[in-house]
Amino acid sequence: MSASPLSLLLRLLLLFSVVSLAPPRSAASSCGGGGGRPVVFNFGDSNSDTGGLAAGLGFPVNPPNGRSFFGRSTGRLCDGRLVIDFLCQSLNTSFLIPYLDSLAGSKFTNGANFAVVGSSTLPKYVPFSLNIQVMQFLHFKGRITELASAGSEVPVSVDEFTKALYMVDIGQNDLADSFSKNLTYSEVINTVPSIIVEIKTAIKTLYDQGARNFWVHNTGPLGCLPQKLSLVEKKDLDENGCLSSYNSAARIFNEGLLKLCQEMRSELADATITHVDIYAIKYDLIANASKYGFSSPLMTCCGNGGPPYNYNIRVTCGTPGCEACSNGSQHISWDGIHYTEAANSIIASKILSTAYSTPRTPLNFFFRGRHARVKCI
Repeated sequence: MSASPLSLLLRLLLLFSVVSLAPPRSAASSCGGGGGRPVVFNFGDSNSDTGGLAAGLGFPVNPPNGRSFFGRSTGRLCDGRLVIDFLCQSLNTSFLIPYLDSLAGSKFTNGANFAVVGSSTLPKYVPFSLNIQVMQFLHFKGRITELASAGSEVPVSVDEFTKALYMVDIGQNDLADSFSKNLTYSEVINTVPSIIVEIKTAIKTLYDQGARNFWVHNTGPLGCLPQKLSLVEKKDLDENGCLSSYNSAARIFNEGLLKLCQEMRSELADATITHVDIYAIKYDLIANASKYGFSSPLMTCCGNGGPPYNYNIRVTCGTPGCEACSNGSQHISWDGIHYTEAANSIIASKILSTAYSTPRTPLNFFFRGRHARVKCI
């Protein structure tokens, strides 16, 4: 007899919501003192996954991933640091640990990362859709509260959940999956409202749990990814060689997300909701690649197949037969989907400039007056 949807959900939660929260010897000692450190909770996909897929499913993320900064694979789909890593460094806090990393123990002193490669908002109740990530957070917060009530020391104090920053960076896979199912452009666009609703539900759920500070990234130019360009047969290219229809869908999603953030700022009057235009940043990087020191902006560094995109879906980065370029700093695309550390560094610096934020809120605004001035990376 087949299992019911509810029983399947419970199995998933038991399997994927386990985290070690053994009390640390000193909750304040790991990063500059208790109460002074920034606390960040991140929800998203591979663009901000710092090792969740590898930790949660044991999925191998092989070298040369990680070669540029870490000198080894850390579960990130990049040659080095992701945008979120640079943002954490700007706050003088350590890199976010994946929630699913059972070996992390009590080290979640600056928050946790719920993002996992391949995540989307739909379908719901599958690892690791946005609502599952939020449910994992609820489990995390509930366990912290339980331990604190029992008098145990905890990695994050209960009041820090309200002061924390909640980052949301998801939606790219929803659009990509729709196109991969050969839906028409109109059919893809018709899915956008459902994606927006799921993001709204996530933000509202977090708000109801006390969250007040939100940092929301829109999605990048999907039609400029070498993977998409190599797989699509009928190419409707713009002046920079990107797929017009894919990018148009991304912009429509982004318009809906911006409107959502504006509406929720009015609805949740005591919340700060910052929307960041990642699309504009990334498209500028591609359109003006030479200005930033990049060559062949639509060509993959770690790939197989040669020009123009160097992407082969059968031989992807980290698999036998795939080679990485000698100098990733000259490339925007690392593996055909994700960006190089060099590109991520520029993207992060533009985010931190506030020029692409609505409203123009500095990232450290959320932690002024209690920002630990100690680097512990």
